[in-house]
Amino acid sequence: MFTISQIEAAQAKVQTGADFPAYLHDIKQLGVIAFTFEVSSSRETYIGNEGFQVSSVAKYEEINIAPAVNAIQFQRELKEHQEGKSDFPYFIQMCAAQGIASWKVDLLARTCCYYDLQGGEVFIELIPA
Repeated sequence: MFTISQIEAAQAKVQTGADFPAYLHDIKQLGVIAFTFEVSSSRETYIGNEGFQVSSVAKYEEINIAPAVNAIQFQRELKEHQEGKSDFPYFIQMCAAQGIASWKVDLLARTCCYYDLQGGEVFIELIPA
């Protein structure tokens, strides 16, 4: 099974959102099938086969999530992030400001779903191959 150290080594290669597909490929090779990210605490939980899970420690100071979602602005800034125009710390702050509380990446379905504070789906995107 995989370790947080292996995942962090894959994360170290990521500079902008444009690097995300390569990162997903790398962690899938480790055996990750899905992961969640909690924006307020910056904690990640990585899921493997047969219920295997590992979780990270917080990487950033805790931040508050806006109670109202601005889905249109979020999608604009998500696109810019994916084009390499922002780094991950900025992306997290932007998510919080636009009401995004968490996301889940499903590597088998090749989707990323973003959620609000109540756990409602805000936006689902397909991950390019």
